[in-house]
Amino acid sequence: MNIRIGQGYDVHAFGDGDHVMLGGVRVAHERGVIAHSDGDVVLHALCDAMLGALALGDIGKHFPPSDERWRGADSRAFLRHCNDLIAQRGYAVGNCDVTVVCERPKVGPHAQAMRESIAADLGIAVDAVSVKATTSEKLGFTGRGEGIAATAVCLLVGA
Repeated sequence: MNIRIGQGYDVHAFGDGDHVMLGGVRVAHERGVIAHSDGDVVLHALCDAMLGALALGDIGKHFPPSDERWRGADSRAFLRHCNDLIAQRGYAVGNCDVTVVCERPKVGPHAQAMRESIAADLGIAVDAVSVKATTSEKLGFTGRGEGIAATAVCLLVGA
């Protein structure tokens, strides 16, 4: 079996707003994120993991923040594009695992909807998508409530 593993990481500072996008799901929050696109750290980390598994660069290479086409863009479009790129090379996502790092908002109540959104965009079963969260025990920028981060690992399987 031909397999590849990639890992990704993304972070955004909190700014003005009333929600954050996480895993393609709008989550109410007293702050938004400062980002060129919609700032979905879950999908950005997952895209980086997918791209990294095939040494295709990072999300910034494919969707540079200097390009106005991506201002306010829905990160689900990024995820679908990355999925197309890996499919063109004969691979598909076997499974993925994402961890959101923040004190707030609470991710648990939205994790299933995130899993379903990601699975739909990747064309895989929901049980192949894991979304979970942790705090940083009030340490660092996430612990102080200054921003949000996500890590992702992705297994690609070749035909």
